[in-house]
Amino acid sequence: MPEYCSCGAQLPPDARFCHKCGKPQFDYPIPDTIPEPVAPQPEAAVAKAAVEISFRNRVAVRTGFFVALIAFVLILAPLPPPLPLLWFPLCPIVAGFSAAYLYRRRTGQRLGIENGARMGWITGVFEFVLMLTLFCIVIISISNENGGLAGFLRENGGKVPNVEQVIHTLQDPTTLIGGLLFSLVLFFFMFTLLPMVGGALCGKVFDKE
Repeated sequence: MPEYCSCGAQLPPDARFCHKCGKPQFDYPIPDTIPEPVAPQPEAAVAKAAVEISFRNRVAVRTGFFVALIAFVLILAPLPPPLPLLWFPLCPIVAGFSAAYLYRRRTGQRLGIENGARMGWITGVFEFVLMLTLFCIVIISISNENGGLAGFLRENGGKVPNVEQVIHTLQDPTTLIGGLLFSLVLFFFMFTLLPMVGGALCGKVFDKE
């Protein structure tokens, strides 16, 4: 501690300031600056939205369509009876499971039951669209009077009993509309709910917490 201030005034012991000019007699230590907490970056919310499984997720859409296309071909594959009765409802479940598994492998994202079901739903929608397209082609072929399925049945009438009655039943508007509505409802529930079951099962099996 100095005994005199630069102004010439005598300082008392342990004086912090000069009683005459007010000058500090020693430097106070500057405390370390405490860093302020960093606010959450908006990129975190963007990243979370980017991995949301929906039709806005390109990886999920590509994966779902790819698996749905393969499942569509496998469903139409000829199998000896009674295997088609078992394979027809089992294939959508396998498709949903496979789509969720492939998406998980490609992105590394843990799905869980909910996201697995969403992945199965996307796959099922594509399956439904493919089956609906095929069904419309069949309906158009049946309604053709001279060609298509009707023409085929007439050319092979010897092998089909009551071929004209069969053709008339198939071309009846009431039969077509009833068959169309029944098929739409059946295809929709089969090719959307069953893949959701498969996707949820995949999420439960591979992403246990």
